[in-house]
Amino acid sequence: MSNMQTMTYARVGAVLEKAGVVAPEKVRQVLAEYTQWAQDSLRPYEVACALESFGIALSIHADDIDYLEPGYEYLLERAAELIGGAVTVTKVRLVEGDRSPDGTSRDDTLEFERNGIAVAVPAEHFSDEYYDHLAATEAIDALNPGGDDTRTFRYVDFPREKHGVYDTIVALVTPEQATALEKGLGLTLR
Repeated sequence: MSNMQTMTYARVGAVLEKAGVVAPEKVRQVLAEYTQWAQDSLRPYEVACALESFGIALSIHADDIDYLEPGYEYLLERAAELIGGAVTVTKVRLVEGDRSPDGTSRDDTLEFERNGIAVAVPAEHFSDEYYDHLAATEAIDALNPGGDDTRTFRYVDFPREKHGVYDTIVALVTPEQATALEKGLGLTLR
């Protein structure tokens, strides 16, 4: 990790505030909510997850989920909320495709409307209980605000522990904010 200071919720909040990613009020709110753990040392994955607590990221669950279609709908709605209303998501559905010749996977299509315009994302599912993380991130990426809003969803990477299972974290930031978070938090945003 490029930044050798101990990472805590308080430090994450300070970096986010300094980078202009979140307002001071939001930092105070989150630190009040996590007051019991605000000064506890965070592992790199926990630093990435903390971005969701501060309202600039969302996680794509790595473990099993109950239902795929409502799960994707929830992810896309959360992404639209992060953007702040500039993008609407409607008519989310998962169209089941054919099984692979060996029967281990199914080629589906995740369909939805972004501000009334149809979007289709190919998705490969090995089970009805697990997201296709590539499809989920591609669908979320399709919601980038555009225009004068230079924020984009970026994949958040971090040093991983051997045999760890991790949610995929995506954060909505400007290029300058991404650079500041990389330097200040020791994460990689791409």
